[in-house]
Amino acid sequence: METNEYAIEFSHLIKNFGEHRVLDGVDFKIHKGKITTILGFSGAGKSTLLKHILGLLHPSSGVVRVLGKDLSQLSEFSLREFRQKFGMLFQYAALFDSKTTFENIAFPLVEFTKNSYDQNMERVKELLDAVGLHERTLHRLPSELSGGMRKRVGLARALALKPEIILYDEPTTGLDPITTKMVNDLILETAVRGRERQMTSVIISHDIAATFRISDYVAFLDHGKMVEHLPVEEFKKSQHPLVRRFMEL
Repeated sequence: METNEYAIEFSHLIKNFGEHRVLDGVDFKIHKGKITTILGFSGAGKSTLLKHILGLLHPSSGVVRVLGKDLSQLSEFSLREFRQKFGMLFQYAALFDSKTTFENIAFPLVEFTKNSYDQNMERVKELLDAVGLHERTLHRLPSELSGGMRKRVGLARALALKPEIILYDEPTTGLDPITTKMVNDLILETAVRGRERQMTSVIISHDIAATFRISDYVAFLDHGKMVEHLPVEEFKKSQHPLVRRFMEL
């Protein structure tokens, strides 16, 4: 049964790959309509956790509920339909190299709706405006865009179907400081715009400064265990040794 307070719930989640345990009893809840950032050292299990949210992986044991549904119980068809509720901004934007900005952003609309070309064009223009891009970028290829512009196009595509949950996988990796600030500002602006419909943002990150600036909640994962999960102001004061070590790097 769907709760009003939480978008995603992990209950005693364990994930094994052969004899290697990647997630070890993860047990926490992500608040609906908020920005939650998941921090951790490399190899902590952050990406594996993200794949469980998307239903790309199923638990070895335990349960993952997203918007009240146990994803492991959905058929492939139902899961594909359910994924329309997600938007995803990949680490390097992951745009289609041979497609224009319009074609990249419209891709989910073509795949999942029966919109006409004109309807898709209208929606894409709305999205360009939302992420601060000029219409002159509509017919450019990714190779003709800067790194920051590609991130904006990727975010516009992620927002195309008005998702209830948007996932960010290391969104500022490899970007210069100015572009990093732009992306973080954009994440925050996107969350504020989506707050009225309780859109939930989940960020996988290693950027402490950005995390503290834009997050409502912060979780810390280490060797597959959730060692801390607190509102951001409380997280800043955490005395957990691993958290302190991470923040002081």
